[in-house]
Amino acid sequence: MQNAFLILVSYIFYGWWDWRFLTLIIFSSFIDYTIGLLLTKKSNYKKHLLFLSVFVNLGLLGFFKYFNFFIESFATAFTLFGFSIKSTQLNIILPIGISFYTFQTLSYTIDIYKGKLIADKDAISFFAFVSFFPQLVAGPIERASNLLPQFHKRRKFSYEVAVDGMRQILWGLFKKIVIADNCAQYANEIFNNYNEYGSSTLIVGAVFFTFQIYGDFSGYSDVAIGVSRLFGFNLKKNFATPYFSRDIAEFWRRWHISLSTWFRDYLYIPIGGSIGNQWKKIRNIFIIFIISGLWHGANWTFIVWGGLNALYFLPILIKGKNRKYLDIVAKGKNTPSLKELILILWTFGITVFAWIFFRVNSISHAFGYISKLYSKSLFSLPEIRPKNLFILLIFFIIIEWLGREEEHTLYIFKKINKRVYRWLLYLLLVMLIIIFQGQQQDFIYFQF
Repeated sequence: MQNAFLILVSYIFYGWWDWRFLTLIIFSSFIDYTIGLLLTKKSNYKKHLLFLSVFVNLGLLGFFKYFNFFIESFATAFTLFGFSIKSTQLNIILPIGISFYTFQTLSYTIDIYKGKLIADKDAISFFAFVSFFPQLVAGPIERASNLLPQFHKRRKFSYEVAVDGMRQILWGLFKKIVIADNCAQYANEIFNNYNEYGSSTLIVGAVFFTFQIYGDFSGYSDVAIGVSRLFGFNLKKNFATPYFSRDIAEFWRRWHISLSTWFRDYLYIPIGGSIGNQWKKIRNIFIIFIISGLWHGANWTFIVWGGLNALYFLPILIKGKNRKYLDIVAKGKNTPSLKELILILWTFGITVFAWIFFRVNSISHAFGYISKLYSKSLFSLPEIRPKNLFILLIFFIIIEWLGREEEHTLYIFKKINKRVYRWLLYLLLVMLIIIFQGQQQDFIYFQF
């Protein structure tokens, strides 16, 4: 009954946006549930069944997300050789969250095929797993091995777990409403009118977007994980203070963890991973990052963003230092060493630069923005410098730093013994959310 109720409310939640797309998620759930059962039987057609699952899932994703992109790119490619082809585009609405639940169901059938998972015979549990509303539209992308067994247990309300879930929801709301939405207001102004501003202002705009996308996406993940805990579920951690990373390899272990590990397990390792000669390693890195870029959107800007991150990764890979920083920076210490601080700032800097391609609308927009970064105005004060937002960002960075070793940031509040102090801090965050509500912005990752 608990699972049936979750299916009902999850379908209402998803259908509230556009009820017609409920047929897609129901169809995807039915296909993978059925294929999962068939894969458990002794058959010579297991590869064909897996291919069917991959074809249906990626076929739906490809049609809704990439049809117009590939048609337009195909036509543009021919114009370079002097041929004029009129491309026919369709007025396709991208179903919200399709990239997330497609990967979630796809990993289920792949794991069964590999013998890592036993097919679930309980249709209600499986359909609830696919449609589970907190993480349905923007992740985390959960594995069946972690989440599905939780649907087979009767959940009981736990006050302590619920309180901790509320802490995570509170910090997620702060990230989204105070940090992301306020940063978006200035980032949008600067990126949309970059020709009117000097270099220093453009750098500020890129930094604002860097905090916007982190606050926006990790904020959603915190809310999703926190809400799940209210229902008795434990979702995997999706962000681990990535902007405190000491190199780009560490950054990608800490940013959108559920997607990074998905690509690692289902694409990078199967094509060879870090095994083989140097050229194969380099090839695999470019494949994984470019496909990751394409996953984010049907635009060449995302592909360039992925390629740029691959270039960042290459020196570390070639030197064999891609797993150098597996621990938490300055673990057990209050402050990082000078070397750690320099490495953090360098990694943050190149990440900010890469995010420019992620934010812009076109390649020409990106190069126009970047070309204006190098001028005499680089050493002048930015034209846009909101003091309140800078103070909020400093406060945000401090809290994130203090909570970097915890399961989630506000878990540090649990360690404060006196209840009155804890509640004062909760009240402070609530007041900041009320006072500094920025202009409401859509979640960035809803478009993916």
